[in-house]
Amino acid sequence: MKNEFKLMNLKGTNDFLPEEQIIRNKIVDTLKKVFESYGYLPLETPILCYYELLASKYAGGSEILKEVYKLSDQADRLIGLRYDLTVPFSKVLGMNKGIILPFKRYEIGKVFRNGPVKAGRAREFYQCDVDACGLESPYAEVEYFSMTKDVFEALDIEVEVHYNNRKFLYGLLEHLNVNKDDISKFIVCVDKLDKLSEEDVKGELKEFVNGNIIEEVFGYFKLDFNTLFDKLNESNVTLLKEGLDELNKLNILLKELSMDKLCIFTPFLARGLDIYTGSVWEIFTKDKSFTSAVGGGGRYDNIITKFLNDGQVYPAIGFSFGLEPIYELLKTRESFQVNKYDIYV
Repeated sequence: MKNEFKLMNLKGTNDFLPEEQIIRNKIVDTLKKVFESYGYLPLETPILCYYELLASKYAGGSEILKEVYKLSDQADRLIGLRYDLTVPFSKVLGMNKGIILPFKRYEIGKVFRNGPVKAGRAREFYQCDVDACGLESPYAEVEYFSMTKDVFEALDIEVEVHYNNRKFLYGLLEHLNVNKDDISKFIVCVDKLDKLSEEDVKGELKEFVNGNIIEEVFGYFKLDFNTLFDKLNESNVTLLKEGLDELNKLNILLKELSMDKLCIFTPFLARGLDIYTGSVWEIFTKDKSFTSAVGGGGRYDNIITKFLNDGQVYPAIGFSFGLEPIYELLKTRESFQVNKYDIYV
């Protein structure tokens, strides 16, 4: 008996019928309008990349590489499907050394990750990225936070920005005598605090860190920034002092521009990926109706610096808005509904 092939999508991929795609297009149009109002220019990069590019030392770290789709072409070259739009942006700057800085671009395109599937997280999905190279001032972070405010106000979604600094977090753990070989693992664990309970995270940490050190770290996590600054500013750990200084300058600007209510200092936030070298942030719905972040970004100076390799440091900063989680939030809203009968008539 002949086997019949069952028509179905791969797990983590979706078809979007016209009434659904119209909503998604409205979101993308809103994003483009805001991006361009801040002076960001459109860019398009290939989905297919050399795997070596995706796996390079500064291109995401071992955690993200577990989710890369790998394949080979007819010449047996090892290829990967891009897992984000940041590494391709960095590659473009590395290949086009004549680009005038600062260079600000946005790109909206498909990326692929063979990871867990849940509401707002697929395996084939769109990222909507804005990145800039050549901006060192904390005004760049403030611009991204302001852009966040404009985007979500236009979409009528109340959000809050949770932010931190990787130098601060790494430096704090070094200051508290966490073994340097364990710091990256420690950061990966505490970055789960917005998803797991404190006790669950502590349980993971106890597998490789002394319990007294864990309690000391979590004690610092419960302090506000001004208290942390006063207690830690005299530390002899260079990275910690740099992180505190960068956070302090950012906090002053946020207060001066009345953005301190939108933006919340979150000392355990790390964004997971090792590419980040300074500020990091994630966007969450204010009413917590959606558990996952609806966007996030940070500073990543090492990737472009490594690709250009001319002895200079290239400050880079970027932000990704999540089309999938935003769509999940808006698809049932009456103001976004589309009458399917109007479409198909």
